[in-house]
Amino acid sequence: EVQLVESGGGLVQAGGSLRLSCAASGFRFDDYAIGWFRQAPGKEREGVSCISSRDVYTYYADSVKGRFTISSDNAKNTVYLQMSSLKPEDTGVYYCAAEKFGCGGSFASWGQGTQVTVSS
Repeated sequence: EVQLVESGGGLVQAGGSLRLSCAASGFRFDDYAIGWFRQAPGKEREGVSCISSRDVYTYYADSVKGRFTISSDNAKNTVYLQMSSLKPEDTGVYYCAAEKFGCGGSFASWGQGTQVTVSS
């Protein structure tokens, strides 16, 4: 059974930093892309970042480029999202998801989410 567990969310002031973690189990970690998504109240879910299987490439939404960094620790089956220079508009529930067919896939498996709140 595929399991994804996010952690690391919290309340931070604008300009601050947080590191989110996505711990994965139940599947061959090296074969899957892991994406981070977020959903703000009243808004649609949006893709934030993605790292392909075997860390071949990474993707970032324009809104987070230069501020967020995605990385993977294959020994721990964990993907991280380092978020810096946070803005109030980064507030939302952050989810990680796994996809066997790359960052452009449909992401069938999701975690429960972790709340990030950035105060102004």
